[in-house]
Amino acid sequence: MDYILIGVILGIAQGISEWLPISSKTQVLIVSSTLLGLSFSVTYSFGLFMEIGTIAAAIIYFRREISGLLKALVRMSSRREDYLLLKFLVIVTIITGFVGVPLYLFVISLPILGLPMTVLGVVLLIDGIVIYLSRKNYFPRKGLHDLKLRDIIIVGIAQGLAALPGVSRSGMTTSALILLGVKPEEAFKLSFISLIPAALGAIGVTVLFSKHEVSQAVHSVSLSGLLISIVVATFVSIFFINALLRFARTNKVVVLVIILGIIAIISGILSSIA
Repeated sequence: MDYILIGVILGIAQGISEWLPISSKTQVLIVSSTLLGLSFSVTYSFGLFMEIGTIAAAIIYFRREISGLLKALVRMSSRREDYLLLKFLVIVTIITGFVGVPLYLFVISLPILGLPMTVLGVVLLIDGIVIYLSRKNYFPRKGLHDLKLRDIIIVGIAQGLAALPGVSRSGMTTSALILLGVKPEEAFKLSFISLIPAALGAIGVTVLFSKHEVSQAVHSVSLSGLLISIVVATFVSIFFINALLRFARTNKVVVLVIILGIIAIISGILSSIA
């Protein structure tokens, strides 16, 4: 078995699906179960462990924001935006943990669930139509400084629900932010940055509760295959982060929301029948 090729395929699947409204856990699950013949619980846990590559990509791409966060953490930043972002991430991460950890412990023995993403896709399509019909009076204008505590909690809940297999973290958080009226570019940026603490937490929970499954998956793909998959996922992720942020800057809200909805519906259907 060509572990290098498997590592490349897994890395591409992770790097692409993490940033689109396609569940990266599900895509890695499908690929690894097909190529390696692993069980659901093993591949699901392995999918969470694969977040290492996307975390690295987010840290590299948003290194300035990360630097500002670290300064804010030790009270050395002079920028109000750094403290607002720190507050946002702390609250979102705490809420994500309260929602996501119990869900993770519950679903590791369940089959793939594609319905949540299908429902989300339908909601986004409806929202896109509403925005189109009222486009003269509606345009998302909110930034980080406009978000209330309620809004941040909603984003945290949305991210926590992504613990369900078949549900995309970036799809849930980006969609929630856009539906709350946040500017598309800001919505993508906040979603991508909030991945970092959430994914680190997911890896920690996975290692803590599913150490055997992760070990089995790593043994199946080999250490070299795992390292290659992480490196590939990092580079592919950086490309997609840049591409999506460039697209978001065009402010084509209707196109953006409808595309997210269609991708989410297709992902949900495919996850259900996989």
